[in-house]
Amino acid sequence: MSDSRGASALRSDARRNVDRILHAAVRVFREQGFSASLDEIAAAAGVSKATIFNRLGGRVGLIDAVIDDVVATELRAVIEDARSVVGIRERIRGYIAALRDLQYRLPAVNDVLLQEYRESEPLLALCHAGTDFHDSLVAQGRAAGVLAHDFMAADFQALARDNALALKHGGRPPRADYDRRTAFVLDGICSSSSASV
Repeated sequence: MSDSRGASALRSDARRNVDRILHAAVRVFREQGFSASLDEIAAAAGVSKATIFNRLGGRVGLIDAVIDDVVATELRAVIEDARSVVGIRERIRGYIAALRDLQYRLPAVNDVLLQEYRESEPLLALCHAGTDFHDSLVAQGRAAGVLAHDFMAADFQALARDNALALKHGGRPPRADYDRRTAFVLDGICSSSSASV
């Protein structure tokens, strides 16, 4: 009987440890992205780094366990919100603005767009969902004459990836500067009233 109670207490302690790890991982990954230090997550959870490996299999297992709470739910919402916009021009503009906002606020979005952790099946599934949506946006935009005839889905991907690289490795600019640059992306660098030289 004491063996049963001891095993139950161990399972209960292990479950509490996992819950603390997951809670800490969501907070740290949302603040810093998926490349955040596992030592920091372990310290925030009050466990050893080895416990993360023992309970969740390391970084990729941890990402898989928390990806919905860190970033997937919000990325899917951005796509679904854009799908509900009637006009394709407004859909494209709204989606780009919302994606860039998410890239600024949640560093883990940039890890997803850069496919930093290809071993994570949920992360790659999220990438594929985004790619499929980009492809449909570009096809619809070109068919409606909203996008330049030579603008391709790969260009859409490159814009998002370039922004991810800049935010991840170049640092986050002040929000006002970032929003101004987003307007350049949305409106083009030259105003429509510019005289040609």
